[in-house]
Amino acid sequence: MKKLGVVITDGVGFRNYVLSDFMKEAVQQFDEVVILSYLPQSAYIDLKIPVRVIELEALEENFLQWFFRKTKEVAHLKKHQKGNFGIQDNLQTNTTKAMTSRGIATRWIFRFTHFFHSERWIQRYTRWQQLCFKNNPITKKYQTILAQEGFSHLFFTHQRPPFIAPLVYQAQKQNITTSTFIFSWDNLASKGRMAANFDYYLVWSKLMKNDLKSFYEKVQEHQIAIVGTPQFEPYVLSRYETSEEAFFEKFQLKKELPTICFSCGDSSTSKNDELYIQCIAKAIESQKLPEANLLVRTSPAEDPIRFKELVAKYPWIQWNFPKWELSRSSHQESWSQRIPSVEDVMDLRAILMYSTLNVNMLSTMSLDFMQFDKPVVNPVFGNENNGLYNDQRFLKYAHIEHVLQSGATQVALDEASLINAVADYLERPDLHSENRQQLVDLEIGLPLPGTSARIADTLYQWS
Repeated sequence: MKKLGVVITDGVGFRNYVLSDFMKEAVQQFDEVVILSYLPQSAYIDLKIPVRVIELEALEENFLQWFFRKTKEVAHLKKHQKGNFGIQDNLQTNTTKAMTSRGIATRWIFRFTHFFHSERWIQRYTRWQQLCFKNNPITKKYQTILAQEGFSHLFFTHQRPPFIAPLVYQAQKQNITTSTFIFSWDNLASKGRMAANFDYYLVWSKLMKNDLKSFYEKVQEHQIAIVGTPQFEPYVLSRYETSEEAFFEKFQLKKELPTICFSCGDSSTSKNDELYIQCIAKAIESQKLPEANLLVRTSPAEDPIRFKELVAKYPWIQWNFPKWELSRSSHQESWSQRIPSVEDVMDLRAILMYSTLNVNMLSTMSLDFMQFDKPVVNPVFGNENNGLYNDQRFLKYAHIEHVLQSGATQVALDEASLINAVADYLERPDLHSENRQQLVDLEIGLPLPGTSARIADTLYQWS
């Protein structure tokens, strides 16, 4: 009997694996499928999916558990920092002058891992971390659940959340095959260490496969499968379609005008979004740009309160506040507890399909819009000298360098170039169309139709 456990850690995983066709495909392949969820069980009630859901409690790290996890992550960054600006920047972000116990410990970790950051040492830190949580009551609960369920395969839909490490540990203790999906396009080239070692890895493309082999030298060819990503699969599923008339009516847009969509990042890395929105709005009002609809979609990972003044100042701008319900705030990563609605998936697809062009600060939303061959402008005004949040540094990140080299977007370093790029694309939406398709082929690797079926079939073959 082949029994699959699907570990859902957050709202994006919920969208990618519950609101896509994955569950339908998985139940056709496996004798039984069970969701192990770090989201509340109540999130699944109205979806009528043909699987059981077991809600899991997340382990809150104590000092020692945190210490060895942090040491492992910093060692990984130290090991791969040479020639990789994104990792160097991540290391800089992790430095601290805090005089708390964790602040002092972090500085010690940085000094120690300067010398001891080989793969052998990273595996030592992993084992010491496991020793710290192996007898934790929550880890013991995982042991009981896995023993009772008798899974043949445990699939982790995200490789990074630290709270999955005890569950991976217990699965490996019980000889359950484990696999994970590399969550996002930037996770390997600029982020820290995965939460655990897995038996198998699902990746988007050949590019991501090469990154995985580069950053995780012990991972072998047979452990990796290229499957594309379910992140974009709803864009080819008919149940999420919206008519053009319904789109313009819902967002109160003028159908005769082109629509500029500005998609926001979260406030931790996209701090200049208010400035960029205001630049576009002022250009439309002063007729530096042709008359156009301006639709702003905020990040589902945060409360859009930071845009309150812009909403009041420009009442003609239309806003899309993603319908992601915060299921609970008492969680170590509360942003992960925002759960997307079916309505929001439909809203996003309609925005991608019917907008004329997109503006965003180097986010993965560039790829979303390119699924519909829509032009993209990436504004980055901030640098080390002008007093703005320095978002130009992201241009040196490895995954963004691929975007720059492709010529698939226009990067705007100041207000004038932003307005010129938007004007160019309003006049010629087909500009750089071939480059956009080449970037999509590079990053995603396989066609969107059939993504869930490929993933389910690969997991079955590995079970």
